[in-house]
Amino acid sequence: MTADLPVDQMTVEDKLLEMEALWGSLSRDPDTVASPAWHGEVLAERLAALKCGEAVLLDLDDVKRRMRERTQ
Repeated sequence: MTADLPVDQMTVEDKLLEMEALWGSLSRDPDTVASPAWHGEVLAERLAALKCGEAVLLDLDDVKRRMRERTQ
């Protein structure tokens, strides 16, 4: 089934609302959506970096601040 959304005519807000609706639908049953193999590999690499002390952890406020700084 293909949805015929008028994407070219939608506002950014409307597009984000539709994306949220799709994500909400997909996330209700996560077992139906398989993670790609590369995702597991990235997680394993990050866990290894964390265990050996190479990873830098940030709290959510720091992440938000950094994102604001990058987008200004």
